[in-house]
Amino acid sequence: MELNEEELAVAESALRWARRELGPIADHIDQEDAFPPDLFTRLGDQGYLGAGIPVEYGGAGGDLMTAALVGWALARVSPAVALSYGGNVNLCAHNLLRNGTPEQKRRYLPGLAAGKLIGAMALTEPNAGSDATSIRTTAIRTAARPAGDGYILNGTKMFITNGPIADLIVVYAKTAPELGKKGISAFLVENGFAGFSVGQRLDKMGMRGSPTAELVFTDCEVPATNRLGPENEGLRVMMSGLDAERAYYSFTGVGLAEEAFALALRYATQREQFGAKISEFQLVQSKLAEMYARVEAARLLAIRAIRRTEAGGRASKEAAAAIFFAAETARFVTDQAVQIHGGYGYTKDYAVERFFRDAKLLEIGAGTQEIRRLVIAAELLGQRH
Repeated sequence: MELNEEELAVAESALRWARRELGPIADHIDQEDAFPPDLFTRLGDQGYLGAGIPVEYGGAGGDLMTAALVGWALARVSPAVALSYGGNVNLCAHNLLRNGTPEQKRRYLPGLAAGKLIGAMALTEPNAGSDATSIRTTAIRTAARPAGDGYILNGTKMFITNGPIADLIVVYAKTAPELGKKGISAFLVENGFAGFSVGQRLDKMGMRGSPTAELVFTDCEVPATNRLGPENEGLRVMMSGLDAERAYYSFTGVGLAEEAFALALRYATQREQFGAKISEFQLVQSKLAEMYARVEAARLLAIRAIRRTEAGGRASKEAAAAIFFAAETARFVTDQAVQIHGGYGYTKDYAVERFFRDAKLLEIGAGTQEIRRLVIAAELLGQRH
């Protein structure tokens, strides 16, 4: 339930790097909604994008915990960067590592690990959010293409992290619509494929700087060699990484909450009102105590979820509980941090305002809090699907 020395070293090193490289520009990234164009290359140079990817495929080795701790460190400084990092590493590269052919891994993983390629995952659609299996994007197989056997994709994806800048996207589409959720397949779509385009770029409340967009597929040509996993087994591909995704992103929530708590604690020991530090007021002390307890509990749930996920087997309850509580904790702690800062916390001069806005996405993205509750309840009641 605790981190070992090697894991602590990874976390501390990544946090030092994040504070040095991202700290001076974190507010600019948010205010200008601008992702630094060279940031993925710099993350790759540090080996962070290769976390959890074997050395034979150009990665840095390590495991899911390694990647999650880098995400935690980035979230302490810029949750938006942490979000985009996870889109590349967890949603794209790790998915490819689990489900790709040796040739697919050799072709794409070294670039993703080095930051030469930026990865994303496209599942959500304008009318398919929590009900992900109701997607309408289609992939029709055809052998009439000049380049040979392949698929033609048509449809639209929405709310795609890294969408405007991605070079490689894991895309889910219906290859047999009549089979419903059993007719989904996954594909590796390159940015340059004919028929692919980036639609509207989304202007978000929080996580600004993490580029998010609509993606459009209009007779998009995808070779059969870029199908990820067997045809009509996209649901298995999707579910194979769901526990890992939830466990991974729970650390993002922990990092965000932990930083907001640290900022509130520091401010409380410096700010004076009525002739005393506000940390001497019992109501402020009560807030700090509850913030601390929730952060610690969220961290332990996150660690447990990753340990169970890495051990193999089913960890749906633990992973859903971890991200559910981490998201709720991030929202609560950032809210209290703004309250402790008072009027200053409501201005963009203080980072807690940014963290407050960023935290909300954790209750919506990667499955809503309502869906996470249902997953936990179904596991408790033995109603697995």
